[in-house]
Amino acid sequence: MKLGLIAGNGRFPFLLLDAARAQGLAVVVAAIREETNPEIDRRAAEDDRITVYWLSLGELSRLIETFRKEGVSRAIMAGQVKHKQIFSSIRPDWRLAKLLLNLRTRNTDMLLGAVAKVLGDEGIELISSTAFLEPLLAAEGVLTPRAPDEDEQKNIDYGLNVARAVAGFDIGQTVVVAAQACVAVEAMEGTDAAIERAGLLMKSLEDDASTLERRLTIVKIAKPNQDMRFDVPVIGEATI
Repeated sequence: MKLGLIAGNGRFPFLLLDAARAQGLAVVVAAIREETNPEIDRRAAEDDRITVYWLSLGELSRLIETFRKEGVSRAIMAGQVKHKQIFSSIRPDWRLAKLLLNLRTRNTDMLLGAVAKVLGDEGIELISSTAFLEPLLAAEGVLTPRAPDEDEQKNIDYGLNVARAVAGFDIGQTVVVAAQACVAVEAMEGTDAAIERAGLLMKSLEDDASTLERRLTIVKIAKPNQDMRFDVPVIGEATI
C-alpha cells in the first residue's frame, strides 16, 4: 500500500516519513514548494520506495491528480503550513479558488476541513497525522527535571484559561504570560513569532522600574475538539 504525505515545514514530515518506512510502506510525498525542506529530495534519492512531487500551495487539483495516478487512497498532512500563506502571492487553481470563495471564514479549521472534504470526495482519506507517531506524543505530567515553581504554576493556570478561550475561536494555540498577565497571543504569525514578540516586549521594559516578575511562561494547547488529521500542536527544537 502507498501512503500519501502532504509535507509542510519543519521536522514533522521527516519523522512521519521514517515511521511509515519502518512499517514497510511506500510513501508518495506531495512537497509544498513554499514550505517543505528540500532535504526531502535526498531522502527520496536514498530510498526507492519514496517518491517526491513538488507542488505549489495553490495546486489542489494537481495534488489530487498526483495521488490518484500513484494509487494513493490514504494520506497524511504533516508539518506546518503557515496560515498567512492564504494572503500571500500564491495563485490558487480553479478548485482551490472555488473552495476559498465558499468558505464562511478562512480560519485553519474551516480551510483544512474543506480541503479534507474535497480529498475525501475524490477517494483520498486523510488520516490522523499522529497515526505513526504515538510514541512521540507528550505524556501527562512533568517532562523536565523539575516541576514548575509556585509562580510558574500560577502563570500556567492563568495561561490555560486564556489559551482555551483563544483556541476556541481558532485564532491561535499559544499564549505567553508574565506575572499572571498576558504578554502575547499567537495569531497568524505562529508560535515562534509570538514567543519572540513577547521576549522583545519584555526586553524593552528592562530599564523601567517594576516590582513585577519578568520571567515568561509559554502555554500551548490543543483546540477544543482538535482534529488530529491536521494542525496538531507540537513543540520542536527550533521553538525551544
